[in-house]
Amino acid sequence: MRFDIITIFPEFFAGPLDYGIVRRAREAKLIETSVHDLRAFTRDRHKTVDDRPFGGGEGMVMKPEPLFEAVESLVGASGAGADGAHAETAIVLLSAAGKLFRQDAARRFAKLERMVLICGRYEGVDERVAEHLATDEISIGDFVLSGGELAAAMVLDAVTRLIPGALGNEDSAVNESFSQIETDIERTDLEHTSLTGDGFAGRGILDYPHYTRPQSFRGWDVPETLMSGNHEEIRRWRRKKALAKTLRNRPELLCEASLNSDEQKFLKSLDEKRA
Repeated sequence: MRFDIITIFPEFFAGPLDYGIVRRAREAKLIETSVHDLRAFTRDRHKTVDDRPFGGGEGMVMKPEPLFEAVESLVGASGAGADGAHAETAIVLLSAAGKLFRQDAARRFAKLERMVLICGRYEGVDERVAEHLATDEISIGDFVLSGGELAAAMVLDAVTRLIPGALGNEDSAVNESFSQIETDIERTDLEHTSLTGDGFAGRGILDYPHYTRPQSFRGWDVPETLMSGNHEEIRRWRRKKALAKTLRNRPELLCEASLNSDEQKFLKSLDEKRA
């Protein structure tokens, strides 16, 4: 199996790839790893990989162009994206707003021929990457890291140990924690989660989608609301998009989210459309 890691800090992986099961799997040629510097796929003299977010807000957002070029240089233009990716390749965006990474996902990835791991940074990654380039957007937990490098190393390790021959005793992967259970959340994920009841209070929801320059990229435009300059409209748009993304990626969080009546109606309408 081949792992390609796209990052602005390639030196980070000099350590995690050289120890333990990952190192032994590399030496046994069960896996192949390659780390790619995202700045090598920029076209300006400053090697810019980020820009300010449309609609205002703190932080910087990773631009779509170098990420698309990096992935397409690896898998080809026809093989990149959720619709075009080869059945044996996963293009994974590491994101705090992604689906929670669990053992069943590790098992699914371990059956593939290739994984491309995109390490996010800054405030986030342009949403067009998640929508049109990545096949999977995943999170390793309910906390925020400075970047996706640690998350990528963890995913690589979890997947590698499930590849036949990586462990000295194959029964180790069968009998350890999380290997024989199918989580209740996965079984009820989108089809059966009820969003119509009361009791919405407590934990927050996922972050809203981010967009940066260029305004138009391959026919995918930044939403007009973010260009309007109307801060209240932008706030409402971001809130609805954050709710919709939470419903799609982490619906279990909504059972404890603090929502007003309009937001509950909005989620109910989305839930009914999915039915």
